[in-house]
Amino acid sequence: MKRFAREAEVLASLNHPNIASIYGLEESDGDGITALVLELVEGPTLAERIAEGPIPLDEALPIAGQMAEGLEAAHEQGIIHRDLKPANVKVRNDGTVKLLDFGLAKALLMDDEDRESEPSESPTMSAAATRAGVIMGTAAYMSPEQARGKPVDRRADIWAFGVVLYEMLTGRRMFEAEDVSLTLAEVMKSEPQWDALPSDVSPTLRTYFARCLKKDPKERVRDIGDVRLALEGAFEVSAPASEPAASKPRTLQWITAVVVTGLVAGFAGWSLTRSAAPGVVRLTVSTSPSSAPLVSITPRDLAISPDGEWLVYRGVGTTLHVPAHRALRDDAVGPCGC
Repeated sequence: MKRFAREAEVLASLNHPNIASIYGLEESDGDGITALVLELVEGPTLAERIAEGPIPLDEALPIAGQMAEGLEAAHEQGIIHRDLKPANVKVRNDGTVKLLDFGLAKALLMDDEDRESEPSESPTMSAAATRAGVIMGTAAYMSPEQARGKPVDRRADIWAFGVVLYEMLTGRRMFEAEDVSLTLAEVMKSEPQWDALPSDVSPTLRTYFARCLKKDPKERVRDIGDVRLALEGAFEVSAPASEPAASKPRTLQWITAVVVTGLVAGFAGWSLTRSAAPGVVRLTVSTSPSSAPLVSITPRDLAISPDGEWLVYRGVGTTLHVPAHRALRDDAVGPCGC
């Protein structure tokens, strides 16, 4: 009953959209029944969703992100869950994630005197639920230090978070054996099968994922807030690994098409605007004495038009404009009236 009452106190101190609320601790008159009045959370548990198969990455990341937000809020209040597992997570129809059952949670700020008198500080263990015993938690999701019965902190929740995320993405448990003792042995000695993860998990996220599951808590991520940021892509420095491989050649084709189009357009524009190469014009002008050119230093009596098409000269008593593209005879040249 003391542990039951403590659960009510713990839950009442947490107020976050991703943590199921508690509304009261009620005792029934006469029959000695005591009950927690909890928020009714509609929708399936995460365990029921995983039973249908692996959850796609684009669906799993928002769920995991909300789980991380709920744990972050609890940790900031000095509280760890200590029994995080798919059965203690619900996903409502509107996509909101709720963390349930802080019955095994431990207040990190509890003083030494309270620790000695608190029955729940002697651990509890179960294969599928929680019962009195020597280890607190659910075997397949416990951290190695928790499995050994050592003191735990928020890094135990980070370990469990990594185990749950692995199960979401692969559709199978990370550690599982025939009985509880063998499962605990797997937790303490076996490594995750990383090749079972989907290929669209980015390298950066894989790194943080692996850091959540370091058996030595000193090497583990220390703050679930950092994991939340990694889930949101805050630490990505390159193109996401989730880009389908088939789209890369298509992107290259588009880039090539744009470059070729630009080159063709540029060449066409240059061809239209560049000046035509100058041609060579040859002509012969035969004149008679009566229309012979009068050439002197000043003024100029002979000129060729800028386009090279006309020859202009002053003759005896007349000025002639002669087409430069044909040979002329004297009788073919007449006065221009100038």
